Amino acid sequence: MTAQTLLDSREIDLPDAVATLALGARIGARLTLGDVVCLHGGLGAGKTTLARGAIEAWTGQPEEAPSPTYTLVQTYEGPRGELWHCDLYRLKSPDEAFEIGLVDAFESAACLIEWPERAGALLPHNRLDVALAPLGEGRRATLIGIGAWREKLEQI
Repeated sequence: MTAQTLLDSREIDLPDAVATLALGARIGARLTLGDVVCLHGGLGAGKTTLARGAIEAWTGQPEEAPSPTYTLVQTYEGPRGELWHCDLYRLKSPDEAFEIGLVDAFESAACLIEWPERAGALLPHNRLDVALAPLGEGRRATLIGIGAWREKLEQI
């Protein structure tokens, strides 16, 4: 298998927060239990805004959806089951991600993970990586579908 058969990518320019929410909603509308979306980017990159759009699509209603920086995990119930929104910024090691039950959530819930690099090798192979970077007044989202997410990426 070549690398191209294992992953696919695309870039989307997001001129403002409304566009970031809309991309999150497109992602959230396609999530199913067991899906993992890793949100990469520096402080203020728009990770929580994108997650908010996905959470609203998951629950089917407007959500305040604060960043779980201090709680580490916020869960949301929707018609398809449970969605975990995680912020791993404060973790010191991947073992702490295991301790909060993240690995179990990979099987029983859909997961949105900010600062996923803190989970290290615990991250599943099949996932969507979304990297947000500044682009003028907005940002650019680079979406990388890995494994099973390669086909789902075509729908976003």
